[in-house]
Parts: sequence; C-alpha cells; structure tokens
Amino acid sequence: MITEALDGSGRTFGFGHAAHDGEALSWMGEPTLLKATADVTSGLYSLAEVLVTPDGLVPLHVHHREDEAFYLLEGEATFFVGERTIEAGPGTFVFGPRDVPHRYQIHTPTARMLMLFSPAGFEGFIRETSQPIDEPPIAPEDIDFDLILAAAARYGSEVLE
Repeated sequence: MITEALDGSGRTFGFGHAAHDGEALSWMGEPTLLKATADVTSGLYSLAEVLVTPDGLVPLHVHHREDEAFYLLEGEATFFVGERTIEAGPGTFVFGPRDVPHRYQIHTPTARMLMLFSPAGFEGFIRETSQPIDEPPIAPEDIDFDLILAAAARYGSEVLE
C-alpha cells in the first residue's frame, strides 16, 4: 500500500511502497509494477519494476523525451546502448540517455529489474500497452505492433527495428 505525505500546497514530499505494492500490470505479457509515477514525483521521474523473460518484446528503440535507466535486481542480460554492449548481472546499473538507441536481451529464464524514466510520463505508454495483471498474459506473437508504434509516437519514442 502506498503511504504518502503532502505539504500545504498538495505536493507530495514523501511516499513509499511495500515490496510487492504498486500499480500491477501485464506490460506486453510481462508482470510490471509501477512503483512511482508523475502524480507522486511531481513529474520528476517514474519507476517500474519489471519481471522480464527472453521472449519479451524489446526492440531497438529510442526515447526523445526522457532518459531511461535500468538496475538489474535478478538474472542476466546484455544491454545495447548506442555503440556500447554491457553484460549485466544482479546489481548492474545501465543508463540510456534520451536520443540514444537502446535495447536489452535476457539470458536467464527470468530477470527482474527496475526501470527509471526521467522526467516522468513514460508510464502512460506502459499503461496504454498493458492489460490488467489478472488477465491471461499476451503471447509475443499476439502483441498488436500497430498499437505499440502509435503509442510510442504519442510518447516521443521510436521503434527502430
């Protein structure tokens, strides 16, 4: 459950989530918790915890509005950021600045990571391309790519491959 405190202007100046709390979604078939969004960070950043698999959809893409950072909690992955290739295990932090193409590839049956977007707003894309967590997950072959491309354009991103 979220806990928060407001100052006199209504601005949030503190909040917290328990380990498994957050807005639960199935983002392109993968369990996702939105832990912090624009409404509680005054638009500064958004944070998602994602459980990803090797079958997950992560094409080469670029954000034009926000920087994206990854903190790998569990599992192994390779991140491709611009011309750099970064082999990652638990505890690895990867920064993908705006306007730099990036993607990742998972090498373990699952990996759990935090994804930070700054400034906030990209959680709108996550919501638009997700379904309720209690519905059966979408198989990769059933993902609506037209929906993904249209939502990406609305949120200042491009899918490059």
